[in-house]
Formats: sequence, structure tokens, C-alpha cells
Amino acid sequence: MLNIVFFSALVLYFLCSVCQFIASALKKEKFGTIAFAVFLIAFLLHTGYLIARGIIAKRLPMSNQFEFATTFAWGISLLLIILRKKYDAQWITVVAMPAAALILSYAALQPMEIKELMPALRSVWFGFHIGSAAIAYSAFIIAGGASLRYLLLARKNAPDSAAKLNQMDYMSYRLIALGFLFLTITILVGAIWAEQAWSSFWTWDPKEVWALITWIVYAVYLHLHLRKKNQKTLAWFAIIAVPVVLFTFVGVNSLMPGMHSYG
Repeated sequence: MLNIVFFSALVLYFLCSVCQFIASALKKEKFGTIAFAVFLIAFLLHTGYLIARGIIAKRLPMSNQFEFATTFAWGISLLLIILRKKYDAQWITVVAMPAAALILSYAALQPMEIKELMPALRSVWFGFHIGSAAIAYSAFIIAGGASLRYLLLARKNAPDSAAKLNQMDYMSYRLIALGFLFLTITILVGAIWAEQAWSSFWTWDPKEVWALITWIVYAVYLHLHLRKKNQKTLAWFAIIAVPVVLFTFVGVNSLMPGMHSYG
């Protein structure tokens, strides 16, 4: 039953992504309305799945690559809902819906069985460390998508696009600032947790190193933004930074086994 809920949410995420693409390509507002309605149903199923899995496992469902990816996709969806409500940014759905679908698809490729929490993960810091990482990654992914939309719109040179371009640039900056804050929390909490678990604040584990590299990359972006660099340059920077996030998330676990290999 649990798997049916998961795959139902996944299928609906793809359906709403297709509907939103049609709405954007053909300028059909009706398809956009349908897409968001389907998306909300998918999000509710997604949320229900995480809650049910947590109840069955008797812990937060974030202990392995499958669970983290599922939480990561949920974070993207949650940010989409918040951004649409706060900024009325309809265009963000074209970015976030496919992102949630793709991350959840990656989760579907991972082992889905519920396992007992490893001793090293049984800590009060567990939820803070992994939850903040999921929020940070979600913010970075949507910021990259918003920057891609910015560059595509900027190429059209439409006379009425200035306000939307400024909104996209502003949103990318705010999302990266949010992600940077939560990634900082992730690293600091991880250091405290590592000292308790392994008697060392920093072990140069591949996941730690790449989390630090990601932090430095986005610190450079924020520095450039404060220096009032060209918006197109910043947009390209935000896009190029996304593969760094994805490598930290997927590549490190696949190619660089370490203390975080279980995550």
C-alpha cells in the first residue's frame, strides 16, 4: 500500500509537469490551473507517504539515500507552494514541478525497504542535520531553475519582461541566501554530531569535503551579488552551481564511499 502511494505521487508529479509545460508553451491558462491542482494532490500523497513511513519506521524518514531523496523532492514541492503564494510567481512551477518529479524518480531507483536506524544516526542532531540539508538543496535547485528561466526570458528582449526578470533575479538571490543559511546549519550541526559520534569535528570525509565546496561556491555567488555584478553573470553562476549540489547529493555516495555512504 505504501509503495502505491509513493508511485501515485510520482506519476502525478510527471502529469502536472506535462500539463504545466503545455500551459507555458501554448499560453493556455486552463492547463496551468489543472497542473497546479494535480500537483497539490501529488504533494498531499507525497506528504502522507513520508508521514506513514515515519510512523512505520518509528523515526524521521531521512536515514538513507532513498529517504533523503524523497524528502529532498518534498522540500522542492513545499518551496514551490510557498513561492507561488508569497510572490504569485506562476512561472516557478515550470521549474519546480519537473525538478520534484526527477528527484523523486531518482529515489524510486534506490532500495525502498525500511531498515532500522544505524547506531551512528541515533542522535538528537539527526533531524536538524539532514532536514536542513534537504531544505538547502531544494532552495539551490529552484534557484538554478529560476536563473535558467531568467536567461531564456532575457534572450527574447520583450519590452514588458523587465519586471519579471527582476523578480527572477531577486528570487534566485533569496533562495540561494536561504539555502546558504541552511547549508551552514547542516555543516555546523554535522561537525557537532561528528565530534560526539567519531570524536572529531572534521574527518575530511568526501561528503564533508563536497558540502564545504558547495558552501564555498554559494558564498562566492553571494559575494558577487553584494558587489552588484551583472545579473546574467549571476544567473549563469547559479546554473553552473547546480551540478556541484547534485554531485554532493548523488556523486559522492556513488563514487566516493565514506562515513556518509549510508546516506
